Formats: sequence, structure tokens, C-alpha cells
Amino acid sequence: MRLDYAGPLPEPIGFLLLPRFSMMAFFSAVEPLRIANRISGRPLFEWTLISEDGGPVTASNGMTLLADQDIEARYHPASLAVCSGFDPERYLSRGLMRWLHRLDGAGCALGGLDTGGFLLAAAGLLEGERVTLHWESLPAFRERFPAIETSDELFELGERRFSCAGGAAAMDMALDVIARRHGQRLAVDVSEQLIHERMRTRHDSQRMTQARRLATHSPRLAEAVELMERHLETPLTLEDVARRSGVSLRQLQRLFERELGRSPRDWYLALRLARARQLLEETDLEVLGVALACGFTSSSSFSRAFRQHFGASPREVRRG
Repeated sequence: MRLDYAGPLPEPIGFLLLPRFSMMAFFSAVEPLRIANRISGRPLFEWTLISEDGGPVTASNGMTLLADQDIEARYHPASLAVCSGFDPERYLSRGLMRWLHRLDGAGCALGGLDTGGFLLAAAGLLEGERVTLHWESLPAFRERFPAIETSDELFELGERRFSCAGGAAAMDMALDVIARRHGQRLAVDVSEQLIHERMRTRHDSQRMTQARRLATHSPRLAEAVELMERHLETPLTLEDVARRSGVSLRQLQRLFERELGRSPRDWYLALRLARARQLLEETDLEVLGVALACGFTSSSSFSRAFRQHFGASPREVRRG
């Protein structure tokens, strides 16, 4: 799904399926292409499913898809989407890395659906590029690859790289590609067939507003939680949170206890510990590195708070 394509039709797109890939993201990318072919009455796109060994691949939901070919087959797609889910770097073998670099050298645009950016970054193929991932995976990616520019857009389309946040965002990216290649009218018709009420642009937010997520009508509370989420590595004092939210510390306490049933201190700590657990599960950062990334000054204080919150130590969670 490169930005531009000037070759013959149908446009060839490869999908590399990694074990535990996101079925939702994969189908969201493919179905708009299938419907575009049907509505237009001619093959505009064709897709090929690839696995490293050519065998079937099981997605994170337990369903299995048959691959069309392995990475050794002679195949030259215009674009290749890496479809992954949990722990994508685990599946980056030397053979797969060589194959990706070979495709890149041949002019293929490489991209990632959902967490596919992890694998491309680990392969050294995202230097100087801008990438987006699912909002839940972005913090771990930024810790793992701090030199790579990231965004929280729904999708990114570049000359040689593309990425999307996964889920329904893959549908929005595919619709954008259809509109660029074959006109807005066709993209709208495809969107209507998918009962997709609005074609979102890349700039649409991945997440609901803070107020909707918290089920609150208080803009002060939403602003306070937003501030906490933006300052996990270097936590703000509660006095700072209150001041920046436009309330007194006493009012902040009452807001949290009334609307969320917890003190602001407990809420903030839970946010930091949730981020820590995510980093433990999705990166290879040392425990001290995770502690520092989540605002703790020592691994011992972090471990105590973590065990009290989750009932297991950071090392136990990582081994699990």
C-alpha cells in the first residue's frame, strides 16, 4: 500500500503473516480491496498471503489461514504488509531479514499493520521513516527504538514505507489508497458496502476522548488524567496536576473519589504500573530501565509497588 503506484493492474500486494497476527487488521486491509474489485468490475488489486515456510499461520484469535507461498518463492509485490500481533520481533529470523532487505532493494514498499513496525524496525528498515502503531504499543516501541520518529495517527503512507494502528484503521488506510488510485467515488462506494459510516483521515484520533473513556462530564477530571498519562516517566506532583487542571488539590481529591472511586495518587500509580507491565511484556528493557521509564527512582521501590499491585514481581511477570 505504497503512496503511489504506476504499474500494471491488478496492483500486487503481499501480506506476510506472522504467528499470532491480528486477524482484524488483516481482514480490514483486504476486504476493501476485494470490494473495490467487485464494484469496479475489474481486478484493481490482487493479494498474496506469505508465511516464512509457506505453511499455515494461526492468528491471535486461534483461527488459521493458509499461505499461498513461502519467502523463497519468486514474487515481486509492489507493497508488502507485515501482519503481526503479540511479540513480533520473536519471529524475525535471519532468513526473513534477508528477504525483507531483498524486497526493499527491489523497490517494494514495506509496511506494518498493528505491531508490524516492531519487526521492520528490528530489521533496520525504518531508519529516517515515520511510523505509527496501535496506541497501546506506541510507548513500548518508543522505548525500544527511540531514534525512530513515531506518530499517533491512524495510518502513515510514504514513498517507501506505510503503517497503520491496526484494527479498523487498516480499513481507513485501504480506503485512502483506493481513493488515491481509483477516485473518491469508488472509495465512498466501498465504504458504504462495509457499513463504514465515515471515511476517517489519517489525522483522526485512535482513541475516544478522555471524557468518554472515563464516562465523566467533568472536563477538569479529564484534563487531570490526560496530564498524568502524558507524564509517566517524570511524574508531576499532585499539586502540579491540580494547578494545570484549574482546580485546587482538595477539589482534585474530591473529583477523583466521586467520579472514579479512587484517590488521584492511587490512580496515577496504577497508570505508571500498567505502563511498566506493558514494557516488561513487550520489550527487553532491564527491570531498572522499566522502573526509570515509569517514574521510579530505584528497582527496589518499583518492585515493591509492582508486587503489591499485581501480586507478582516484575521478573515473574516477564518470565510468564
